[in-house]
Amino acid sequence: MSIESVSRKDFLRGRFDPLDDPNFVIIEQKYADKDSMLMQSEAYEAFLKMAAAGEDDGHSFCILSATRNFAYQKYLWENKWYGIFPINGTIDACTTYPNELTRAKKILEFSAMPGTSRHHWGTDIDINGLDNDYFDKEGKEWYEWMTENASKFGYYQPYTAYSKDRPAGYKEEKWHWTYLPLSLQYTHEAAAIINDQLIDGFAGSEQSDKLDIVKNYILGIHPGCK
Repeated sequence: MSIESVSRKDFLRGRFDPLDDPNFVIIEQKYADKDSMLMQSEAYEAFLKMAAAGEDDGHSFCILSATRNFAYQKYLWENKWYGIFPINGTIDACTTYPNELTRAKKILEFSAMPGTSRHHWGTDIDINGLDNDYFDKEGKEWYEWMTENASKFGYYQPYTAYSKDRPAGYKEEKWHWTYLPLSLQYTHEAAAIINDQLIDGFAGSEQSDKLDIVKNYILGIHPGCK
């Protein structure tokens, strides 16, 4: 079943199986942290060109996370919600934040509610590390290369540092890069289609209407990405 054959609201919310979609391809092991990671083919081809250019300049590329459908995002979210997976490295969100609205806000610092993640689309990838400190130290030269060159291949950092232009949303993620030639359209569609009633099917979903998820998180990105 391809992107074209599922409803837009289901595609945008990750409620489809990318393995069944011919628009998605498996990332080769050279660049994948795990087996059977998927991206949209257009985004992947652009990534390969970017990685080749970066390698010529002495940089390496390892994709740590790519496409995540609703079911997998739910798995990640609920394990954090119930305190099985820690947040911010060591914190049990369930016991530390018994108030569910507060708990949702804390998890949302770095993790999207299922149905609202850019990773659903096959256009966004996490590369080389999952900690901003890494990119201030051993990954600094790689990050500087990306900020100077990634846009040549269609890739941009959606979650930059907070500023007057990006006052809300997830915290800065120097590892998260989006293939804008595809994701720009999906961002516009998500902003128009997704509402609180469509954010459901997981623990804590009832908090979404108190958090203005579309405005603060789906659109809480660098202005150049929307």
